[in-house]
Amino acid sequence: MNPSTAMARVLVDELVRGGVTDAVLAPGSRSAPVALALAAAGRTGRLRLHVRIDERTASFLALGLAKASGRPVPVLTTSGTATAHLHAAVLEADASGVPLVALTADRPPELRATGANQTVEQVGVYGGAVRWAADVGVPEAGREAAQNRYWRSLVARALIVARGALSSDPGPVHLNLPFRDPLLPEEEPGEPAGPWAGRPGGEPWTRPVSAPGPAARVAEWPRTLVVAGDAPAGLGAAAARVAERCGWPVVAEPSSGAWGAPGGIRSGALLLGVAPWVAAHRPDRVLVVGRPTLSRPVSALLADPGVRVDTVAAAPRWADAARGAATVSLGMDADASGALAEHWLSAWRGAAAAVGTAVDAVLAEAPEPTAAGVARDVVAALPAGSLLVLGSSTPVRDVDRLAVPRADVTVLANRGVAGIDGTVSTSLGAALVHGGPAFALMGDLTFLHDLQGLLTGDGEARPDLTVVVPDNDGGGIFAQLEPGRERYARDYRRLFGTPHGRDLVAVATALGWAASAVTGAGDLRAALALGGPRVVVVRTDQRAEAELAGRLRDAAARALS
Repeated sequence: MNPSTAMARVLVDELVRGGVTDAVLAPGSRSAPVALALAAAGRTGRLRLHVRIDERTASFLALGLAKASGRPVPVLTTSGTATAHLHAAVLEADASGVPLVALTADRPPELRATGANQTVEQVGVYGGAVRWAADVGVPEAGREAAQNRYWRSLVARALIVARGALSSDPGPVHLNLPFRDPLLPEEEPGEPAGPWAGRPGGEPWTRPVSAPGPAARVAEWPRTLVVAGDAPAGLGAAAARVAERCGWPVVAEPSSGAWGAPGGIRSGALLLGVAPWVAAHRPDRVLVVGRPTLSRPVSALLADPGVRVDTVAAAPRWADAARGAATVSLGMDADASGALAEHWLSAWRGAAAAVGTAVDAVLAEAPEPTAAGVARDVVAALPAGSLLVLGSSTPVRDVDRLAVPRADVTVLANRGVAGIDGTVSTSLGAALVHGGPAFALMGDLTFLHDLQGLLTGDGEARPDLTVVVPDNDGGGIFAQLEPGRERYARDYRRLFGTPHGRDLVAVATALGWAASAVTGAGDLRAALALGGPRVVVVRTDQRAEAELAGRLRDAAARALS
């Protein structure tokens, strides 16, 4: 099956699974793969297909179908000016809250902005009139399973958003569909099978459920793992209470609101990176709360086709990077409970304890200060009731992997798009609201990115904030990633390591802050006890940090062997 045909058949199959009963099309060449898939679905009675000779008429017919039925109705056009003729109906659907689905075929990216025939800029053509829009990637051969998940999750999301299932704000959505030749199938049409198959029983790829949603069916899923990503504190706390009642282990990111929960697992990212142990203790289901962003092993688990993923979101825009969520619910009922899975939880707790002991031993062997050790020690030294703001890149990951989680500390981090900019100012703002002792842990480049945040005008409040900066003279996280490999050594220092060569104690002092450099864990604890506003700098080494990260992973694997 050629890629264009595969995508078209999967899209139509998922539209039907998602409750679409009617579809409208206007004729065209670039839209032929989807038109043929719709026609096949019409012949087998899976939906009713309506054909009109011009796009404006087709779009308003779809609008009427959707308006009267309350169900999403797709309207398909070819590329070029055909897409513009849907705009009036999209505007009406926006203002009236009608679940219209605009499907616009398109030329592939390499033909855009080249003067190619029947090619215009279709991405974003409907502007703010749509509730959601996606420029779908061009289908490619050889990536069947990954693309199947991608296409089905896109359609499922489009239908959920169009119906307003989580937002109570139905309206139009737009999927822009680029296709390369060949556009026509070589074989007879049929329902997708094999690597293109959907959920068993005709279920949609992702379906919305009302809270308490997936947590209410605990008896069905005793081997559940809760993965709590960045989330509002109330949502994370509710998830932690449910996990405690059900005996489910919790792998929680520091800014999840579930960090330090009774079922919380220290060093969960390291534990999940030990493939043999995970294979023997693979959960049947993962309950995802919020937006996990920190750990590749967590992402790999969520992409495992043998694991069911249920998602609990804080807002109608839910996270599903692995494109695997079977259900999504808005919020969680903390009163949900079920049969306690004690053996399941004890296995995870025992493994986490073994990994924690192993990584502590490795950190103790380090002859010089390390950012990893600083992250663990800062968390351990904080007074109860403190606020901790974590910078992106290495610090938040080190706390996630190595610190002993604490429920008596409030942790915040800018994980929305995970930039390093503005972190000093974010920390100051949060500290002003917190009122008590506040701390921030950020890398040297993150600190330098927002030096002006240290400047406070005459008469402005200066909170009790201590900023701890592990200083490895540049972008140390890259030494732990692909650019840090030996084959890229010639360009590493200039392009990725980016040494700044600045004395950060002198920089902070020049901007009016008390500042000092520390060289050991005892000095760090003493500096943290002094109170703020203050900057504490710990010099570390990029390459040593990368080597240490490898030793920590190896230690975790040995601890579980």
